[in-house]
Amino acid sequence: MYKSFYNLKRSPFELTPDPFFLFPTPRHNEALATLYHGVRGHKGFVVLTGEVGTGKTLLLRCLLQLLRQSNDVAYAYVFNNRLSPVEFLQYIASDFGLPASGRNKSEILFDLSKYVIARGSRKLTTVLVVDEAHHLSGEVLEEIRLLTNLETTQEKLLQVLLVGQPELNDKLDSAELRQLKQRIAHRSQLAPLDLNETRGYIERRLHLAGASPNGCLVFPPDTIAVVYRHSRGVPRLINTLCENALITAYARQNRSVTPEIIEGVAADLRLNLDVVAPYPREGPPAELNEIDVRRAAKTLLDLYAYLSRASRDGESPTPVTIQSQQT
Repeated sequence: MYKSFYNLKRSPFELTPDPFFLFPTPRHNEALATLYHGVRGHKGFVVLTGEVGTGKTLLLRCLLQLLRQSNDVAYAYVFNNRLSPVEFLQYIASDFGLPASGRNKSEILFDLSKYVIARGSRKLTTVLVVDEAHHLSGEVLEEIRLLTNLETTQEKLLQVLLVGQPELNDKLDSAELRQLKQRIAHRSQLAPLDLNETRGYIERRLHLAGASPNGCLVFPPDTIAVVYRHSRGVPRLINTLCENALITAYARQNRSVTPEIIEGVAADLRLNLDVVAPYPREGPPAELNEIDVRRAAKTLLDLYAYLSRASRDGESPTPVTIQSQQT
């Protein structure tokens, strides 16, 4: 509706987690490198947490896009976590292309074990990705822990990425799950953007959507400051505010979004400054060795080069399909 008015090729503030719009802050770079290192280094458990809307699923999709470029990785992606232990195992087996319907727990576990061990013997990587993991019950988390007992003397055969809101940390810190907590190789945490990052985030999205350098003045600095105040640097809220603000500004035929428009949109959305507050990081992740750091850094550079080429060509990267990649 407003794209031609602002000389845009696509909507810059869609809520869908599109890797094309990845904004690589140092914190996001660190988290993505940690996830990649956990998978490629066969470290077993890796945990990523962050408040609602901070970009966890977007990072996951970037990671899966990277993994899809390799033919030695198979992954199961679970995002429905209101499941019983048996239903959860059936879901995983089905996503790996194994028979699951009508099979009991013992049969599913046997098939999963055989599948993971067979892939490991061929030096292939098998990954279980669990989004919204804070919803998992203690029983399901225990089943996941037992699956990671599949290992050689050198490495884990099943790599597990647990991604969720900060409540996931509380679950993992419970006495009942202390065995699982001790197996976590790396942890990363996403936090909201600061003011400068919010400015860069908005400008990058406008640029990737086709705006000219002057087009970034659609959101002047004083307007961005108001966006930051109401969004508290949470990317999802930034997108919601900016998308609605563009619609309102277009309806008024304004070439730029004023602070007053943001105030009105924020009031309509009933945003409350006390709902979400930035939280401190838990400390640095476990150290990566130099070779792994170089490898992860090269992978990130390859990803950004890929996204840059797509931006120059005016195309979106190949979308990530949530399904297993069989080898």
